[in-house]
Amino acid sequence: MPKLRILIVDDSVIVRRMLNNVLSESDQIEVVGVAPNGHIALAKIPQVNPDLIILDVEMPEIDGLETLRRIRQTYKQLPVIMFSAITERGAMATLDALTLGANDYVTKPANLGSKEAALEYIRKQLIPKIEVFCSRGVTLPKKSLTAPIISKQRKVPTQLLSSKVEIVAIGVSTGGPEALYQLLQGFPANLRVPIVIVQHMPPVFTTRLAERLSSQCQIPVHEAKDGDVIKSGEAWIAPGDYHIVLVREGTQVRIQTIQTPRENSCRPAVDVLFRSVAKLYQGGVLGVVLTGMGQDGLHGCASIREVGGQVLVQDEASSVVWGMPGMVANAGLADKILPLNKLAEEIIRRID
Repeated sequence: MPKLRILIVDDSVIVRRMLNNVLSESDQIEVVGVAPNGHIALAKIPQVNPDLIILDVEMPEIDGLETLRRIRQTYKQLPVIMFSAITERGAMATLDALTLGANDYVTKPANLGSKEAALEYIRKQLIPKIEVFCSRGVTLPKKSLTAPIISKQRKVPTQLLSSKVEIVAIGVSTGGPEALYQLLQGFPANLRVPIVIVQHMPPVFTTRLAERLSSQCQIPVHEAKDGDVIKSGEAWIAPGDYHIVLVREGTQVRIQTIQTPRENSCRPAVDVLFRSVAKLYQGGVLGVVLTGMGQDGLHGCASIREVGGQVLVQDEASSVVWGMPGMVANAGLADKILPLNKLAEEIIRRID
């Protein structure tokens, strides 16, 4: 098998060397070029013919966003992963980059305590994404879509399946910001139920994502805070590095943000939220799993189905990565598998 050809674009010599060292450890990856700025990167693309570009966000002369725009003018299908700092500016630029056609992003290691920890972080965060986007770009290898064996699903009494939907819980990862934008735009301001969301993102990024979605959609979108009371016709996104669960206090339902251990290597994790809403709302839950790597949400969907709730998943063709929704679909837990542009309509139909 030919190696995956990577072009690294970053103005920092240290970062370029660090990325080169980590990626070169893999038998499947070859760094075919490095560039300190967008000008040089654009000139190198036809010379080195990369399978994927790792692109810094903040660079002199031509920044990452402008470089990405120019890449997309000529190379519409070439995978690009943004490599961005966990800062306000980095978060905003990364969200802009995803809108402009970047396939995904990885945040730069920060405050990890040692060089070895930083290298391990890059290894775990970056290499799986490179393999996904270079193996035909949009789907996980079929062998990875074999869902783990879940205890045989109990048959839910037919009367439970007609429970009125009281809450929509959404789980999403890779490709999530654009998927959430398309989905939430389809909801009216008078939506009858609240929405709670886990999007795999670090701190700061979730704040900016909530603000951006709120400005673009008819329903208000908040970054969840501990103690928030959920209300119909509004949405809450789990804050980076915190799980969220729902608790009932009298007639109100509140959000709790917690930092219990990571699940599926994630915090926030979809499984944590889905278990919580299944326990609280029973058959009144409508779970939705959108594009994303891995299997977070799989066991949470099992919990939802066991209490009579419903599950919808995004289809393979419209997903950036059909990992999370594919796992749920292949485990037989999805009531329906739909393209992204049909999901809002189906959710509204099931709510009403």
